[in-house]
Amino acid sequence: MNIKVLIVDDHKIVRDGLRILIDKQNDMKVVAEAEDGQVAVKLAKKLLPDIIIMDITMPGMNGIDATRRIISENPGIKVIALSMHSDKRFVTGMLDAGASGYLLKDCAFNELAGAIRRVSANHLYISPGIPDAVAGSACGNVQSRKPSTLTKREGEILRLLADGKTTRQIAAVLKISSSTIQTHIRNIMLKLDLSSTAELIKYALKEGIISLDK
Repeated sequence: MNIKVLIVDDHKIVRDGLRILIDKQNDMKVVAEAEDGQVAVKLAKKLLPDIIIMDITMPGMNGIDATRRIISENPGIKVIALSMHSDKRFVTGMLDAGASGYLLKDCAFNELAGAIRRVSANHLYISPGIPDAVAGSACGNVQSRKPSTLTKREGEILRLLADGKTTRQIAAVLKISSSTIQTHIRNIMLKLDLSSTAELIKYALKEGIISLDK
């Protein structure tokens, strides 16, 4: 399945170039472009891309505010900042807003493609071009962010998953799409810092969400 990408940049020539390069990848597809943060928020909600390539300094709503809004409304979407700025204020601002990656605009496309794949696999990516002191501080802030609780919907999905239900079965029970269930499961794993269904089941047992003697 292709990684669905939304490109957000106020320069059309940048968007056009990125679209051509990304669409040449066998596992990626650009689903839309946006020229500012407000348009990005609307398209993210409508199209639910897997990855958003986000510029920071744009007219109207900037990339940091747009990222914060998008992640708040659609926690399964991943944002990668692509900016000319390497100073701490912008890097920390984007990561604090919920971005999962930060690259500089002078990077090679191969680096961006690799970052898209890495972030899509639930990893953080910071460009080697970011000064070590800035990257270390910013990453530390991200790693220390631990959501304390799951939402009610996430708890329902975790309980059904731990009971042995498949994604399709959970979708039927909750009357929502399988892709939405998958997004929730990815977000649960991120929140709990887990990487497999087996670990989710162990967590559910430990927390008393399910019991062996039912």
